[in-house]
Amino acid sequence: MKFFRGNRKSKYRIPTNSASSLQDPPISKNMSTNIIYLKQLFTLTPDLIIRQIQTNQDDNSATLVYLEGLVNKEYIHNNILHALINGDSGQYFRLPEVSVGTIRNESTWNQIENAILQGDSVLFVEGQSQAYVYDTKGWPQRPVDDSRIEASLRGAHQSFVETGSQNIALIRRYIPNRELKIKELIIGQRGKLKVSILYLADVADPEILKELEQRINHIDIDAIMNTGELAEFIEDNPFSPFPQVILTEKPDTTASHILQGRFAVVVDRSPTVMIAPVNFIAFFQSVDDYNSRWLIASFIRLLRFFALFIALFLPSAYIAFISFNYEVIPVQFVLSIAETRSRVPFPPIIEAILMEIMLEMMREAGIRLPAMIGQTIGIVGGIIIGQAAVQAGIVSNIMVIVVSSTAIASFIIPNYDMGASIRLLRFPIMILASMFGIVGIVIGASALVAHFVSMESLGTPYGSPLAPFRYSEMKDVFVRFPIWSMLKRPKSTMSLQTTRQKKYRSGEDS
Repeated sequence: MKFFRGNRKSKYRIPTNSASSLQDPPISKNMSTNIIYLKQLFTLTPDLIIRQIQTNQDDNSATLVYLEGLVNKEYIHNNILHALINGDSGQYFRLPEVSVGTIRNESTWNQIENAILQGDSVLFVEGQSQAYVYDTKGWPQRPVDDSRIEASLRGAHQSFVETGSQNIALIRRYIPNRELKIKELIIGQRGKLKVSILYLADVADPEILKELEQRINHIDIDAIMNTGELAEFIEDNPFSPFPQVILTEKPDTTASHILQGRFAVVVDRSPTVMIAPVNFIAFFQSVDDYNSRWLIASFIRLLRFFALFIALFLPSAYIAFISFNYEVIPVQFVLSIAETRSRVPFPPIIEAILMEIMLEMMREAGIRLPAMIGQTIGIVGGIIIGQAAVQAGIVSNIMVIVVSSTAIASFIIPNYDMGASIRLLRFPIMILASMFGIVGIVIGASALVAHFVSMESLGTPYGSPLAPFRYSEMKDVFVRFPIWSMLKRPKSTMSLQTTRQKKYRSGEDS
């Protein structure tokens, strides 16, 4: 048996999907030639519908082509086919006869191929060297629902879906202003993806917009499946454990960031929107903070930062105190710890790592399982495994308390990506604590602060308003001052208009 590779010549040359292919043949005036070429272009494509249309009064003919699963067939029947078949002689291909929102003319096969793959319908007319493209997109969609990741008490209970146009409409409902501009980009060689950048033209910095566009345009890849992949291509420091963009599912959160002068990147086929540039403090702010009274919101904000230190340093502090610096612990507490650890055969670092890894495994298991079963596994599994591990002498009671407190603290952080980063960072700090005690914790914290200060997000300081320190922006950092007192936009966004509201005091005349 012989195999032939690359030696056979085909009569028809079909353009490839590679970026190096320069072949883009024009459309023929002959209908039969176009149909033959079309069938060769879309081989093994059973969902490709080629419907030939003939008028009743003359020999004029047309062909309508679309992919069955990507179009609204009822819309095509009522607004295109009905007008084409029942129209006057020679008038079926004229644009006024077809009541479709968006119609454009295309003259090359690459344009036709992209249009069909994007869910448009293409009409070929006998004797014409161009085709009419109708916007008939109608792929399967899910309804707008509540977010499963970003819970909200008093905020909006709407989340983004997998259709970019619907996501843009959700944002427009919150910012019905003509200054809300949209720049569309296309990335991907095989799976062409529409990326839309939303911003306020009179507020957002044009230099940051230019930088964001350049980073997106430089992406050369077959296809991007979701917003998280896009974020990895455009972030300033890809090796940093800290997230440098915000990925959100909520349109009200997106709108609030746009009003502050930031940019929202809507990726078609993805239910998350990317916000950039951002700073570290933005990951600890929530829309619910501004729906509650400022005293309550400030208390919750302080609780989040306290939880940050608990989730990051509590296991390492336990290791340092038990292994090196036990002299700082009260005597009675030392005796209690010694009693609980008398049956544990492992050093504190092994004990802590075992429990932390077990906790992460239960967390992932709870996510992958169905919702009802996942909650049960998380609660019952944690209690049973913790109690069994203590009775077997594998871990101590105090270690179970430390790990449980760390887990609860990590859940308080409102942003999922930042919470995951904190969970990852506590492992190297635990190792430093096991090697150098409290000095190791100080070394780890100093390294994080130095890295935090040096980072940027789209060229803007990641540590702002703490590094560089800006006193005027401290009203919305560790505590939230009353909304009427926050008159300026954050300087870290480099916005053109710094003032976002006029000075107001309760009781004054408007």
